[in-house]
Parts: sequence; C-alpha cells; structure tokens
Amino acid sequence: MQKETEFNNGTETLKVISDANNFNRWMYETIKPFCKGHVLEIGSGIGNISQFLLSDGYEVTLSDINSSYLEILDKRFSGCDNFNEVILFDFAEKEIHRKHSGMIGKYDTIIALNVLEHIDDHEMAVKNCLYLMKPGANLIILVPAFESLYNEFDRAVEHQRRYSVKSLNEVMSVGGFNIIHTQYFNLAGILGWYVSGKMFKRSVIPGGQMSLYNKLVPFWKVADRLLGRFGGLSLIGVAERTIK
Repeated sequence: MQKETEFNNGTETLKVISDANNFNRWMYETIKPFCKGHVLEIGSGIGNISQFLLSDGYEVTLSDINSSYLEILDKRFSGCDNFNEVILFDFAEKEIHRKHSGMIGKYDTIIALNVLEHIDDHEMAVKNCLYLMKPGANLIILVPAFESLYNEFDRAVEHQRRYSVKSLNEVMSVGGFNIIHTQYFNLAGILGWYVSGKMFKRSVIPGGQMSLYNKLVPFWKVADRLLGRFGGLSLIGVAERTIK
C-alpha cells in the first residue's frame, strides 16, 4: 500500500509539473548547451523534458524504470521522426554491459534529471553511464540540493537523499569522467518547497501553487542569474566522458 501511495504521489507530481510548461522549458534551456547528438534520457516519466529535446531535432531515446510510463511516452512521441525508441531501463542495474549490449557506446549525451536521488547505489548508476557513452559524450545530472530541505515532498516521491556540490561532484568523479560544469538551479523554489513540504507537511505539490510559480518563471530566471551562485532547489552537474 505504501508503494502504491508513493507511485500515485509521484505520478500526480509529474502531472502537476507537466502543466508548468514555462518551468519545464527553463530547465531544458539550462541544460541545452551541453546536449549534442544522440540523446538518451533516463527517467523520462511522461515526457516533460523529452518534448523539448525532440522539437529541437536531437535523435532521442527515452527510458524509464516504470513500465507504466512507457506506453504514455510511445503514444505521445511515436509520430516524431527523430524519436528512436523507448526502453524499460534501470541504469543502476548490475552487469549492464551484458544485459543491454545494444546500448553500449551509443550515446553522445545522457540526461538524468531528478533520477539519481531515487537510487540506492548511485555510484553504480553513474559508472554504468560510461558503458553507454561515446568518448567525449556528456552526462547531465540534475538532483535536489541541500539535505536540510528534505521534507514530506521528498519522502512522498521516494527521494533517498538531497545533494551538496561536494557530494554530487564525488559521485560523478568516477574514473573516466571529467566534471566540466556545476550550478544551482531554481533559487526561488526553495521557499515554496520549504513552506509546503516542511511547515505544512504536504506530500504533493499543490496545482495552484505550481501554476502561479509557472507564470512567474521570467522573474525566477532573473533571480538565478543574479543570485543563483548562492543556492537553488536543484543542483546540475555535467561530466564529460574522457576520450580514450
């Protein structure tokens, strides 16, 4: 029953965020400078970021560990010429190079946004990406920032942890990767996350709150440009696979 509740909360949160198109586009535009070639998106969910990758012409492979999302993704994007395929995929799986041999050395970019914090062995997940990437490819990871912000929202969607710059850099610094960029994202989101999840103990992002936040994204973007170096609700790390 707990797992079903957590899944429902996660799905409801994805649906709330899917209506926040300004916010999703902002997130995408932040990572876009590091995207290239054939992109594998890990944890595609219902396609909140996938839509922008496809509309910009990248060759895109989508994936998720939850089979319930695969049909949604396939139905939504099957008409796109640059949509490669959608895969049931656990990127923390052991012996990934044997179980997914067709994916080895295939991708120019791997994106995992709001995924790593769900995984027990997050170091294994990052190491697995090395097998899937071409030399010179980029790994782009976005995770929740600041352990002190951990609250009911995090528990409801099964976040196992939040990250600091140091802890994210450590997990991304496995042999074969060179970290090329780290930044905070969404400074203004900290207040809403703290008030709703910490003070009011809510487990799902209120739709009205997200709708208002979405309308004000132009202001939040300015806040990030001016003050984003001091913090953000999320943290983005980019690492390049060393050319060998």
